[in-house]
Amino acid sequence: MYPETTPAAPQPGVRMSDDVAAAEARRIIADAYKPTPETPTAYRDDSPLPAYGDTPPVLQPDRRIVPAWAAGTAVAGIGVGAAFVGVGCGLWLACQGFAAVSLTSVLFVTLPIAAVAGVFTAIGTALRSLKGVHTETHHHYRGPVRQQNTTTHTRGLIARTRNEHHG
Repeated sequence: MYPETTPAAPQPGVRMSDDVAAAEARRIIADAYKPTPETPTAYRDDSPLPAYGDTPPVLQPDRRIVPAWAAGTAVAGIGVGAAFVGVGCGLWLACQGFAAVSLTSVLFVTLPIAAVAGVFTAIGTALRSLKGVHTETHHHYRGPVRQQNTTTHTRGLIARTRNEHHG
């Protein structure tokens, strides 16, 4: 509100008369519907350019606000980059160990692989022992059996297939 239109604050507990309340309501409505001053959205510099040399700089205020999703994406990108640097350093150190061909480097490579393979073998053996044992090895089928022979003929550029059933 503007100082010239701001009325004195009403006293608490004191009731306004109807005329004063109506005047106050008209003033509030008029203030609410008062047009706002136009704010320029562009600036054109009409000052004359120098005949030679660079153009003098003109202040152009910048009040950009970064959206939350963009800031979050930037932070996530920094975190992923830092993680890959750590993984890369670990791989570099491991490759340094691989490059030194010695008993220690061979054990460094093979022992963890052998340990993982041993764990998988133990799990597979335990799972196989949990399966039910099948005692019936030979199946006896009962019922009529019908023997049937099928002859297939395929001809033509676009394949046409004809099946003949003999039986």
